[in-house]
Amino acid sequence: MKNKDIKNIMVCVTQQKTCERLIVNGYSMKDEEEDKLYVIHVVNEKDKFLNNNSDGEALEYLFGVSKKAGADLAVLRSKNVVKTIVDFAKEKEITHILMGVSPESGKEESQNITFKLQNELPGVEFIIL
Repeated sequence: MKNKDIKNIMVCVTQQKTCERLIVNGYSMKDEEEDKLYVIHVVNEKDKFLNNNSDGEALEYLFGVSKKAGADLAVLRSKNVVKTIVDFAKEKEITHILMGVSPESGKEESQNITFKLQNELPGVEFIIL
């Protein structure tokens, strides 16, 4: 790990405009100029991606919100969503992960993903909004 004082914050979003609050919260966690903010959206390869216009519109909106917050929005396709998030977190030396509880997938599934991530990334602080 680099300097312990530097935060590398990763915000996990879905293709919904409501994820703006997660990005805004991630941005507000930055204390120093050196703190980095990453916004990531991982799509399961089995799922339809951008299957309706509002998905693309929402992602474009979140891309704009991310840019304003000084973050890049990474959109990744994967067979293993958890592994992809873990690999990204390790590569970017993430210190904090912000996630929402997804009403769509149900609380059980989002808790399950969070639990798996916490097991794989024990040194990372998780914030669930």
